[in-house]
Amino acid sequence: MAQWCQLQMLDCKYLEQVDQLYDDSFPMDIRQYLSRWIESIDWDTVAMQDSLATIRFHDLLAQLDDQHSRFALENNFLQQHNFRKIKRNLQDRFQEEPHAMAMIISRNLKEEQKILACAKEAEQEGEGTVSAMVVEKQKLDNKVKDLKDKVQFLDQMLKNLEDLQDEYDFKMKNRENEANSLSPKELQQEKFQMARMCMDLKQKRQDVVTFLTELLNLTHSLIQELVSEELPEWKQRQQIACIGGPPNACVDQLQNWFTAVAEALQQVRQQLKKMLELEQKFTYENDPISQKKAHLENRALELLKNLLSNSLVVERQPCMPTHPQRPLVLKTGVQFTVKLRFLVKLHEFNYQLKVKAVFDKDVTEKKGFRKFNILGTNTKVMNMEESNGSLAAEFRHLQLKEQKLAGNRTNEGPLIVTEELHSLSFESELHPNQSGLYIKLEATALPLVVISNVCQLPSGWASILWYNMLTTEPKNLKFFLSPPAAKWSQLSEVLSWQFSSVTKRGLNQEQLNMLADKLLGAKAQRNPDGLIPWTKFCKLSANEKAFPFWLWIEGILDLIKRHLLSLWNDGCIMGFISKEREKGLLSNKCPGTFLLRFSESSKEGAITFTWIEHDVHDKPVYHSVEPYTKKELTAVSLPDIIRTYKVMAVENIPENPLRFLYPDIPKDKAFGKYYPKPSETQEPMDVESTEKSGYMKTELISVSEVHPSRLQDNMMPMSPDDYKALERYVSPRDIDAVLDLHGLVPQEQDMSCSFETSNFLL
Repeated sequence: MAQWCQLQMLDCKYLEQVDQLYDDSFPMDIRQYLSRWIESIDWDTVAMQDSLATIRFHDLLAQLDDQHSRFALENNFLQQHNFRKIKRNLQDRFQEEPHAMAMIISRNLKEEQKILACAKEAEQEGEGTVSAMVVEKQKLDNKVKDLKDKVQFLDQMLKNLEDLQDEYDFKMKNRENEANSLSPKELQQEKFQMARMCMDLKQKRQDVVTFLTELLNLTHSLIQELVSEELPEWKQRQQIACIGGPPNACVDQLQNWFTAVAEALQQVRQQLKKMLELEQKFTYENDPISQKKAHLENRALELLKNLLSNSLVVERQPCMPTHPQRPLVLKTGVQFTVKLRFLVKLHEFNYQLKVKAVFDKDVTEKKGFRKFNILGTNTKVMNMEESNGSLAAEFRHLQLKEQKLAGNRTNEGPLIVTEELHSLSFESELHPNQSGLYIKLEATALPLVVISNVCQLPSGWASILWYNMLTTEPKNLKFFLSPPAAKWSQLSEVLSWQFSSVTKRGLNQEQLNMLADKLLGAKAQRNPDGLIPWTKFCKLSANEKAFPFWLWIEGILDLIKRHLLSLWNDGCIMGFISKEREKGLLSNKCPGTFLLRFSESSKEGAITFTWIEHDVHDKPVYHSVEPYTKKELTAVSLPDIIRTYKVMAVENIPENPLRFLYPDIPKDKAFGKYYPKPSETQEPMDVESTEKSGYMKTELISVSEVHPSRLQDNMMPMSPDDYKALERYVSPRDIDAVLDLHGLVPQEQDMSCSFETSNFLL
């Protein structure tokens, strides 16, 4: 079943996560109507090749034209209009940067897959393993339902009170007329009934006031739970989602709770007005309505103000569309988007809230602290969205421009650019036509890092990781003046998220162990409470190598995304493993067993493979090839390198020493699906023919050249494929002659590698 079809069958809590993936940069309408075509394209590859991205961009526009034609045949004028607008927006946004569109589609497809996986996992857990969080949410659901039921019950109490009061009033007015026609005994009974009715009326009034007081106590408790517990928990989950953790959810649920309580309070205020009407018609000494009305009115109003003043939230944190997986890092001159939501979804608030974006509000003057202006439309009116009815506003075209100060323009502040945190806040006022209801609203995005060059993005992202990992304070802009250290238990989880957020695999315990040793040292024994200072993670100290730990990780992440994504997802790459551990794993394996690991000496990211052989004394010998960087992998894919790799020495036949991927998977079984597909069968070569093109086909192969003395004498047998390939260049007699040669015992070594071109006539 198509991925998009599977998504539409999920529960609403998962559909909410899907909804958050799509905005005007790439509307859900495109995903809906072009789902088959979108899922048929390898968007990871498209995003890496500008020429291919351009082709796919124009293919997409053609698909939109086709869909527009279908709408025309169906006389669907609305969708014709929408698709014309969508096409114009895509052209404006991606005409010059089609790869950015491919990155967005690729990201969304991966996030959809994660949502499906989460839904499947939850389904497999079964009903008997409902989490504690779900139980707590159910309790809150019940409390909200209880509140709504009590408000309705109060309505009935007021109706009964009004009926009794009307009856009492009617009898009091008619008492004088009936008095002359009644006997003394009947008159006495009438007086007794009226006195009893008056007592009932007073009791019902007292019951209503008491019930309303308890109702407001319940509402206060519920608002405290929403504002002090549920809302902060949602914001903390949003922080985690921003740095690669599980997708944040439940904003719709939060909105439902806020809206239900607001509706209940609005109804209570109407009920208070009804009570005042009853008081005006009839009152008496020590009337509970007269005594309590001011207090009850003020309390209901304050509760509503408290709820509404906490209802404006940043639903989607500031993010550049070109870097959707790096929110909260903004580059000057580049547009970014941010989305707000008002959690109280009442129609009377539609188009009532005008929100203004303010940068670095209330930030005190600091020497060297950069200042920025917001460019673009920085005010928006919140309105009900058609998709889910939520009251929202999305800023899509904001930019930051640095204020240039006269004189010395260098940053003389205590912090470097990527440690300097900034705030983006949003202000509004709510004053609908209701007496006494005037509320100032404010919401603040998580702290931002503002860069001026894209090369600062990795360091800026490191600051965002560190901040959101260690604090939940939304406005601690001085955090990096004295950044706290992180526990390994915290950092290890965040590091794994950096991989799982862009691939299908996080880091396993073996890989995390290697990183723990690298950061904490072997003596720390991977203590979960071991502390890693900020400088160790992202800055240099005098005795360290030429680049920080995080930039090394970032280089590997980029290498995986560009060249190794499928291999990483399939688990072919062990990746993070020390040389000592590597030898331990390979020591008892068959000759030719190899594993793939990342180089520890390359800032830009590089990968190497190490294999084992045995000398004449059957002692293990390990060989590692010079690491392959993005430059080499751009020319030849890693599976092709492994397929064609040769070790060559004078007087020895070139051979491929790689036979089994650790632990014991035959090389061609592990990597065969990545090999290039064989071309159509060619006719036997006719070098004399003048009808052929005469060009020689070329193939890049990876070769390590070593001295014969560094190879063992028991050369491994060639596979049939290798023998056939060799037979095309060397006669069988020469092969047999060379195989009789013997080498000397090798030494443990790292092998340099180069690409050579193998030629043959077409």
